[in-house]
Amino acid sequence: MADRRAGRTPPRQGDLFAPPPHQPEAPPELPPVAPELWTRLAGSRFRARFHLGRAEHAYLASRGLTEVMAHAATFIATRLAPAHPARDGRQTPWRGHPVFIAQHATGTCCRGCVAKWHAMPAGQPLDAGQQAYLLAVIQAWLRRDQAQAAPEAPRPARR
Repeated sequence: MADRRAGRTPPRQGDLFAPPPHQPEAPPELPPVAPELWTRLAGSRFRARFHLGRAEHAYLASRGLTEVMAHAATFIATRLAPAHPARDGRQTPWRGHPVFIAQHATGTCCRGCVAKWHAMPAGQPLDAGQQAYLLAVIQAWLRRDQAQAAPEAPRPARR
């Protein structure tokens, strides 16, 4: 009451029936990924050994695919899209984020791998369509790896 007399009004309660102020955006429509790519990647012993660990699965589950793909879009735009990225060949860490692991698994980790696996020549900036394709590959791999991850069986109680 003292606040009203002093000319200050207490903050108003928001509308309880209004939609939340921030709705996560739907992921942009990404181009399809050819099934032949998965066959080629499976033939590489190096690429086939990558899978998400517990921490990465937990991160993906807690943040959601939409947010993780927003991170991927930033990584692609800043670390791969320039014609001559800084530290090319060493710009993608080996762990710490689900997208980093997906990039190594799909050959989207550096411009040399992008040129080899996806026929996008190095030395030229990636356009929006090429970046969308790389995002589609990463997203498809994340979904495939999530589907292949078997849930852990509960352990029997010890007596």
